[in-house]
Amino acid sequence: MKKTYPLNKVYSLLESGPVVMVSTAHKGRNNIMTMSWHTMIDFNPPLVGCVISDRNHTFSMVKASKECVINIPTLELAKKAVACGNVSGAKTDKFARFGLTPEQGSAVKAPLIKECYASLECILHDARLAGKYNLFIFKVVRAWVDASGKSPKTFHHRGGQDFMLAGRTIKIASRMA
Repeated sequence: MKKTYPLNKVYSLLESGPVVMVSTAHKGRNNIMTMSWHTMIDFNPPLVGCVISDRNHTFSMVKASKECVINIPTLELAKKAVACGNVSGAKTDKFARFGLTPEQGSAVKAPLIKECYASLECILHDARLAGKYNLFIFKVVRAWVDASGKSPKTFHHRGGQDFMLAGRTIKIASRMA
C-alpha cells in the first residue's frame, strides 16, 4: 500500500548518482564544492548537467572560468567531502583545510583532486538555464580513473544526513549494451 510522500523530499527518491566534488579555479584561487545534483545529459560527447546554486561561490567561479573538474570520491573521503560541502570557499582554501591534493589536469586550469577515484575535466557547454534554474551543462573533455579500483565504494546522498553506498554490480541482458 502506497502512502503520500512529502514533495520537499522527492529528491531523495531520485538522487542516485554519486556525491561529487566540483573543483574550480579562477584568478589564482582554487575551490571545491561538494554536490549530488547532477545527471548525464548525453553520451557522445559526454555532457553532464549540474545544479550549482547561485548562492555558492562555485557558481560565480564557473561563470567566470567556464570550466571545472568533476571529481568522484569514494567512502574513504566521505567525511572530508561532506565537511567540504559545509564550508564556503569564498574565504577558505578547502584543499589546505581538508588535506586534499590539487593536481594539474591536461585540458582545463581547474585542479583535479588526487585523492578521488575519478576526475572529469569539463568545459562549460551551455549556461542558458543557469540564470533561471542554476543548471550548467558541462562537456567532459578528459576523464581520469584510478585503475587500481575495481569496484569503487562511491557514496550517494539520500537527503539530510542519509547516504547510501554503491552496492554490488549485477548484469542484466539488454539490447542497449
